[in-house]
Amino acid sequence: MPTRVNAKHILVKTQEQAKEILSEINSGKSFEDLAKLKSMCPSGKKGGDLGWFSHGQMVKEFQKAAFSLKKGQISGPVKTQFGWHLIKVVDTKG
Repeated sequence: MPTRVNAKHILVKTQEQAKEILSEINSGKSFEDLAKLKSMCPSGKKGGDLGWFSHGQMVKEFQKAAFSLKKGQISGPVKTQFGWHLIKVVDTKG
């Protein structure tokens, strides 16, 4: 079975916004609550939940970051063609 990741993310326009949100998370605010408030992605309404995905389903930069994280870890800002992401890995399989 191929490796799969269950992840959530927050998508914003600038690296500065992503850094500010990461700072809020590090000071104890909920990733999911911040996703609902600040993410530009429709998944924000679900706390940023993207569900399960495997290699080849996400853009390269996002995929590389998501598959490098361990369960429970949150990435630093990741730039893609869509903007800047913070990625939280919920679980991994495979």
